[in-house]
Amino acid sequence: MECDGMDALPDGVVQSILSQLSNARDVAACSGVSHCWRDCVPFLPALYFPRSAFDAAGGVCADDAIGRMIESAARLEELVIYCPFSSARLPRWLAMRSASLRVLELRVDSAADKAAAAASGTGSGHLDCIGIVSNLEELRLWGLTMTRAPSWGQLERLHVLEIVGAHLEDLAVSGAVYACPNLTDLALLGCECSGSVNFALPLLERCRLDFVGSGSCALKLAVPRIESLEVQGFNWISLQGGDCLKRLTIAKNTGSVYTVGILRLPVLEQLSLRGVQWSWGAVSYLLQCATEVKHLVMKVEFCGDFDTLQPFPEVDLVEFFNSHPKLRKFEIHGAMFAALCQKNSLKNLDSRFSISSLEEVLITVRSPLNAEQKLITLESLVSYSPRLQRMVIRISQMKNCHEAADEFFEEICNFAHMNNGRVRIE
Repeated sequence: MECDGMDALPDGVVQSILSQLSNARDVAACSGVSHCWRDCVPFLPALYFPRSAFDAAGGVCADDAIGRMIESAARLEELVIYCPFSSARLPRWLAMRSASLRVLELRVDSAADKAAAAASGTGSGHLDCIGIVSNLEELRLWGLTMTRAPSWGQLERLHVLEIVGAHLEDLAVSGAVYACPNLTDLALLGCECSGSVNFALPLLERCRLDFVGSGSCALKLAVPRIESLEVQGFNWISLQGGDCLKRLTIAKNTGSVYTVGILRLPVLEQLSLRGVQWSWGAVSYLLQCATEVKHLVMKVEFCGDFDTLQPFPEVDLVEFFNSHPKLRKFEIHGAMFAALCQKNSLKNLDSRFSISSLEEVLITVRSPLNAEQKLITLESLVSYSPRLQRMVIRISQMKNCHEAADEFFEEICNFAHMNNGRVRIE
């Protein structure tokens, strides 16, 4: 009875309803209901094969089922395959829908394909067929090994490229990006790579590069339209084109950041520096460039060059805030806070000084050393910030945990009580 009711609907209505389906399981179930429903498969704009799509069948018929659905979906625009599949079938599938396909997402980390690639020494050769889809606009690849530049030709219409959890050679990265000259969004996340990565993308607006591994890695970008840039894992960074950059994050979880070369950052609003060790030259250079910053995150443990870990040098509090007059939110880790709390850090304080824009401060304190100076600095931040709404003090992994640490913590509690409503402790 329910089937008769659906069959009574105009074909256009049925097509509109069923075209909302994309999950391969749902499509297969609906195709067996009636001829009318099965005839709607050619109008599906998207097909999604989840990781467990063929678990019930033991995976033995996955390639055939995928091929039949792709062949039936004559107007397919988006294809997402997370389940294991044979890379030998991929060229035929893409060739069938090369004219209509706009979005392609593949998880290519099946054990059989990895073993075959390793045995042949071709690396990413089984993905060269992606070049067949010349109208592709978005491409996402998971878990691949790319040892050479892919033979994609020029994917002129590709605007979005994401590669996640891959092992990449540096020349392969540069070659893949070179094949996509008109990218606006680029993401290489959780990728193992070392060496030197260079590319120029005149239209790129958003970029996330997260490289893991212990090897040294250098990055050189020419991206005149970049608005948001997040990089992790690079020792040397060079950026040409920061005039449009509004958000910048640089991190290095292991090893050191030695140099950062950026000509100017006239519209930068958010700056985040993270890592175990940075050279002070790189830190101070970025702070000098970011005079318009509104949200600053400083979570760097040490400075120093190469294997020598050193504390931050003394930073003049007045000079720092005068150099960043628009700063509204400031997140300070222990090392930077300690640098603002040295003997001469407050020597230029006077009644004319004001931190006029600061609204929120988050401070992580990890040591009771120099306790008196730290308390004076906290009091100064509150006293000279007329717009301050909230100060959060985080006591994290307090070192030298003896009587001095207890006394310091008690003093901070008293300070928070005296400024109840604006200061709190985590």
